[in-house]
Amino acid sequence: MNSIRFRNQPTLHSFAAIGGQKEGEGNFGRFFDRIEPDPALGEKNWERAESRLQAETLRLAAAKGLLKIEELDCIVAGDLINQCTGSTFAARGTDVPFLGVYGACSTMAESLLAAGMLVDGGYVRRAAAVTSSHFSTAERQFRFPLSYGGQRTPTAQWTCTASGAAILGRHAAAPYLVGGCIGRICDLGVTDTTNMGAAMAPAAADTISRYLHDTGTAPGQYDAIITGDLGQIGSPLLMELLSGQGIDIADVHFDCGAKIFDPDTQDTHAGGSGCGCSASLLCGYFLPKLAAGEMRRVLFCATGALLSAMSSQQGESIPGICHLVEITGEANGKGGNA
Repeated sequence: MNSIRFRNQPTLHSFAAIGGQKEGEGNFGRFFDRIEPDPALGEKNWERAESRLQAETLRLAAAKGLLKIEELDCIVAGDLINQCTGSTFAARGTDVPFLGVYGACSTMAESLLAAGMLVDGGYVRRAAAVTSSHFSTAERQFRFPLSYGGQRTPTAQWTCTASGAAILGRHAAAPYLVGGCIGRICDLGVTDTTNMGAAMAPAAADTISRYLHDTGTAPGQYDAIITGDLGQIGSPLLMELLSGQGIDIADVHFDCGAKIFDPDTQDTHAGGSGCGCSASLLCGYFLPKLAAGEMRRVLFCATGALLSAMSSQQGESIPGICHLVEITGEANGKGGNA
């Protein structure tokens, strides 16, 4: 048994999503709480811009829940920048205990798992799960400075400038965190750093199949099985891998990377990526639908490629990871206050 069931089912008390201009022009722009037209967010460098993006998203999520940041007992956050400095500097000055986590683009699911365990176990009353990404910080981190002008391959994905934040607590209102599955490292030897979908698809298949087996559920019992950033290349690979195990998720599969941008009007090649891609769609689109009763039950399966610029230069392959949380909008006799 690899999966987790939360006995007290923490509530996702409030949540927020902020995107950049390109994300606002995409398929889900109207669902973001706010669109930032200035990619620099008034800061002097891209890294500070991402920190501000994440801090603003957390502040907005707290305000929507009628909370102040200092009322949080813990912040669980991560990003793609070296040593998670984007998150560290976003949390700096809050005086709230901080746990920095790194799961590449799977970070939002990892943050929700950690925050959920803390709340479910009674160790904290309120915990925030937060992550972000920024196109310009990711390009500088993993590929080339933007001024280099390198040509992107057809399999490449566009790192989203976006952030998502959710505050977990104990409250009467849906949605609830009911279960999860911690991912395992999956590495089938993919070395192409411009094809993240192929590297991450095996991990998504592994985690999804384990959770369905452990819980005795079928894909049709969920309104959506949401993957992170497999994009146009990784999504069909996931279908193929699961089909080999007799699992068909085609009718309920939603990949954030494949959907966030409009492939006909936006030049994003194989789709979107980055920690903020799936986090912003979860907090901006799916959680409001669960809270409103428009959806009943989803699996959020964020995926990550655990490479670094150094490991790629040394010829290493790309390990993949997928963390999963199950979220429901159904009331289960909840009570108490956030």
